[in-house]
Amino acid sequence: MRVTRPQSGAVEELTVGVVAAGSGVAASAVRFYEEHGVIRAVRTSTNQRRFDDSAVPRIQLAKLAQRIGLTVREIADLFAHLPRDPACADWSRVADHLVAEAHSRMTDLTLHLELLTSDATFDEVGASLDARC
Repeated sequence: MRVTRPQSGAVEELTVGVVAAGSGVAASAVRFYEEHGVIRAVRTSTNQRRFDDSAVPRIQLAKLAQRIGLTVREIADLFAHLPRDPACADWSRVADHLVAEAHSRMTDLTLHLELLTSDATFDEVGASLDARC
């Protein structure tokens, strides 16, 4: 997945529609991510949402993080440590965290898979099921 690189000196001017199109999600998803603290908006005098240009890469990374298995709350907590106008080094720290998290989850899943495919596990589970049925 290609993440759009944020520009320095972000200006809060992107509408929900622009953010949705740029990040490949529905407008309702943009509002969902805002509601859960993944992205932030300011309101215009007519109460319309406006986002800075970090909203698109935040949503792109959030979608990737969700595929890794993070919850929206975990993603919002991770992004809470980003400055308002993240620099490349900030995005790199987020990416490093996601890579480490993916490796950790893969290790856990591999261990579970090994347990599920071992004869000893099936013997134990089978005995438990036999006792209940």
